[in-house]
Order: sequence, then structure tokens, then C-alpha cells
Amino acid sequence: MGKRKRVQNDSTDNLTKYYEEKLPDIGSVLKRKVRKTCTRKLLFNTFPVLNWLPKYKRSYAVNDVIAGLTVALTAIPQGIAYGNIAGLPPQYGLYSSFMACFVYIIFGTSKDVTIGPTAILSLMLQQYISSNPDYAILLCFLSGCIILGCGLLNLGFLVRFISSPVTVGFTCAAAVTIASGQINALLGIPSSSNEFLPSWENAINNISQTRKWDAILGITTMIGIIILRQAKNITGKGRLFFKYVSLSRNALAVFIGTLIAYLLGENGEQPFKLTGDIVPGLPSVQPPPFTTVQNGTVTYFSEMVDNLGISLLVVPLISILEIIAIGKSFSQGKIVDASQELIALGACNIVSSFVSSMPVTGAFTRSAVNNSSGVRTTLGGFYTGIAVLLAIQFLTETFYFIPKTVLAAVMIAAMIFMIEYDHVVLVWKSKKIDIIPLVVTFISCLFLGLEFGILCGIGVNVLFILYNSASPKINIVTEKIEDIEVILATVSENLVYSSAEYLRDKILRAVTESDTQIKYAIIDGARINSLDSTVAINLSALYHDLNIDKCELILWNWQRQTEGVIWRTNHAMEKCFRKCSNLNDVLYPVGLENNNHFEVPEIIESL
Repeated sequence: MGKRKRVQNDSTDNLTKYYEEKLPDIGSVLKRKVRKTCTRKLLFNTFPVLNWLPKYKRSYAVNDVIAGLTVALTAIPQGIAYGNIAGLPPQYGLYSSFMACFVYIIFGTSKDVTIGPTAILSLMLQQYISSNPDYAILLCFLSGCIILGCGLLNLGFLVRFISSPVTVGFTCAAAVTIASGQINALLGIPSSSNEFLPSWENAINNISQTRKWDAILGITTMIGIIILRQAKNITGKGRLFFKYVSLSRNALAVFIGTLIAYLLGENGEQPFKLTGDIVPGLPSVQPPPFTTVQNGTVTYFSEMVDNLGISLLVVPLISILEIIAIGKSFSQGKIVDASQELIALGACNIVSSFVSSMPVTGAFTRSAVNNSSGVRTTLGGFYTGIAVLLAIQFLTETFYFIPKTVLAAVMIAAMIFMIEYDHVVLVWKSKKIDIIPLVVTFISCLFLGLEFGILCGIGVNVLFILYNSASPKINIVTEKIEDIEVILATVSENLVYSSAEYLRDKILRAVTESDTQIKYAIIDGARINSLDSTVAINLSALYHDLNIDKCELILWNWQRQTEGVIWRTNHAMEKCFRKCSNLNDVLYPVGLENNNHFEVPEIIESL
């Protein structure tokens, strides 16, 4: 018994010794993995501020300060307007305009991109948050988590699958919808909707309720903003002055409108509809709400998520589209790291949700102002954030007198120039069929809503892709090689499962419908880099079908990797492969002693 136990212990000791010698230490493996992953390059890529901050020059500060303050003059009135569009108290638009600026400094890669609330996101929020700020803040947090996850998983490349026509159609429809939603406010007509059709129906049906002074001030302000927008093109002695007047046109319009409303309202009779009270002071720093109370009823996290519904997919998608599109617009020949931009945007939303922010993304108008102001680094966002913070702290009483019609004019003037007329013309000129997904996206967004509209556009694009992949370009001609009738099929692109039947049917039809007996069907595969098993199976079926018709299949100049897929499907097809530079030589079979046949890879032979 003791001997058996001693033998057992010896065996266990030997086994333990064996594994200690042969297997690497798990701790050392983990250390190597961590060391390999956590590199200096990864650190600097994740935190781009580490790249540019040590190289920051004193001369950059002037440009960054000017650009930051100029952007703030645009961000403040737009923030108030976006809060109104989202159906929230105006201060929530301001809360969304400062914290993201600070976070983007650390993670962002584009000096021009400005993060904050946008018209498109605000419009989409209105239908999901039921005028409850808690829903907007929670959506900001959850969107940030989703976007950050996409960035960490390097999913930025997925944006490439949304085509330019779909993006253009969506942007144009969003601009038209937002401008339409402001028509009632511009004329002083009461309205409860910012959507395209309801807004126009309300304006037409209640045109008699137009407030004269609101309409005059709003239309005058809108025309003034459009004129001032062109002031930047003035050349001569006052060029710099007119440039900055043009850049600060929104703030100037709001300032003048507020001053007029204040002066005319001193006698107690106010001729305009005003923005009204805005809660003064900075928002408290606290976690996003995971429960909410509305009309005396407590709603828990799971129910809040159910109520947010499809917005949890659409809002992150639109946010990603906007920031990538803006980053590319101002990239100036540099490569945009889409995944890093997603990390930056996700972090901006997550952190901003702790200061009562609604979802944020790249803002095209403010980014254009940032670029025109000569910003040098992302530090310009620091000065924008500080200016907005000061405005929230000290100017909220002044915001009370901002006429709603002026904010509507600011939004409509901005939306007029968001409609990408030149891109629509460019799509039409370059490839007319691409106008279909653009028009489908545009019309669907107007009548079905922005979230469903962009899905419809993507769906049409996918159908186009599937149709093209199912119908590859195959050029079939009849040739004579030494008085022998052959057909030559040239495939100019890769083959996938959806095109398998198409290729087989097209060649069979060419053989059977020919007026003469076709003895050889030659498929030129020089341009085919890949194919899948479905294609290989269909080629094998074609091989047998042609044999019945007394026609031989020849696969001419196929690449090695594609030959391997076919050979593994049907070994008998090895004799079909030909490799020669001249079509006249393709009919002569070669023996195994030559190198013109398909060689079985060594790894397959060993298996």
C-alpha cells in the first residue's frame, strides 16, 4: 500500500515537474501581453493631448483665445435655441455646451471640431424625452457608453458603409425639417410641434394669429444674418473687422434683438414672445438619473430604457455620422482616426451627462466658425467652455429678454446653408443612379422622421450593393481558335455566393443558345482575387452540365488561392486549370510534368 502511494506521489511529482518545465508561467505570459498592449504609442494615440501639448507655442494662444471666444458667441444663442427645439428648458442647451469642450481637448484629434448640442440631435430628442430632462441626460450617458464602446472596439470603419448620397439626403432633410419647425416661432404663432408637415399645417391653418412685431423682427433678423454672413468676403482696409463681425453674426443678432425687447418692454407691455426665465447658476455635478418621477409616478431604469426605444440606436448613429463628417471636412489632407474620434465623442457624452447635458456631437456651424477664426489646437475649446460657464453664471437674467423669433431666425438662417445643393448636383453629375438613395433618404426623413429616413436610405444602398454583387460584370464573346468555336467569359470582379447562380446561368445560356457547337467554355479568372464555397460548388455543377452538352470547361489564369477553393470542392476539376499568356495555347492540355496545372499546396498534401 505504501509502495503504491509512493509510486503515485512520484508520478504526480514528475507530472508537476514536466508542466513546470514545459508550460510557460501564466504570470509572465500576462505580463508580456500587458507590456505588449500598453505601449507608449497606444497611450499617445488614446490621449492625443500628449502629442501636441509639449509642442504648444506661445504664439498659438492668441489664435486659440480669439477662436474660442468667437465660437462661444455662436454657441450661447444656439444652445438656448437647441434647448427649445428639444422641448427642454433653455438652460439644458447651455449645460451641453461647455463640459464637452473640456473633454475633447484630451481625447480629440481635430483642432477644428467643436462638440456640443446640434439641431439634428435636438429635433430627434423631442419625440423621445417627453419634455423630461432626466430622459435627455440618461440618453446622453447611454449614447456615450455605446459610442465609446464602438471606439474601443475599433468600429469606426463601419461609417464607410453609409454612402455619401445617404448622408447628403439626411443632412438636407434635417435642415428642411428644423427650418420648418421654426416657422411658427418666427411668426409668433403658437405651436406644439417641430416636425415638417405638422409645422407647416399649423402655420397655414393659424396664419391669422401671426404676431406683427414678432414677424417683422424675426424676418429682419434672418435677412440681416444672411447679409452679415457675406461680410467676410469684403476685401480692403476693413477686411479683418468685417470678418469677425461676420463670424459673430449670431451673437450680434441676439444682442440687438435682446436690447430692442428690453427697451420696448420697459413700460410693461412686451411686443415680442420672450425666452423667459432661465435657471441661473451652474448645474450640480451628479450621476445621470437612472430613475425619474413624472406626474407623481416613479419610472425605473428598465422602463426608461424601454421608453427611449430606438433612440438608443439612432442618436449614437447620428452623433457618429456628424462628428466623422465634420472631421473629414476639416481634415486638410490628414487621415481622420474614426475610432479615436468615437472614443473622444463617447467620453464627451459620458462626462457631460454628469452636468445635466443632453446628447452632444460635432457641430458643423461652430466648427466652421472655429476654423475660420484661425484656431491652432483643440485648446480653443477651453476658452469656449470658460465663456459659456461665465454666461451661465452671470448672464441668465439677460437671457430672459431674448425674443423667441430671434432664436428662430438664427436657426433658419443656419439651416439654409446646411442644405448641400452643390453635393446634390455633384451626385447627379457623377452617377445619376446614386440620386435614388439620396431622394429616398430625403423624402423618408421628411415624412417618416429622421431616424426611419436614414434607415430607409441605408436599406436602398444595401439593395444596390446586393444587386451589384448578384450581377457581376461578365463579358462573354465567341472566339475561334484554330477553327474551334469557344466562348470566352471574362469576369472583372470578385465572386460571392449571391453571384454564383448568375455566373453559371449566363455561361450555360451562352453555350446552349449558340448557333454552333461550342466545344470549350473558357472563364478568364485573372481578375478574381477571392470566391466562396457557394461559387465553387456552382462551378463544379457547371463543369458537369457542360460535360453533358459535350463542352469542356477551362479555367484560364485563375489565381492560386481561388484555384484552391475550387480544387477542394471537386478534385476532378484540376484538369480544368490552364496557365498561359496566349489564348491560342489554352486548348492544349498539359501533362503533370508541366507547371501549368494546379499544384496542391504542401499543407493540404500533409493533411
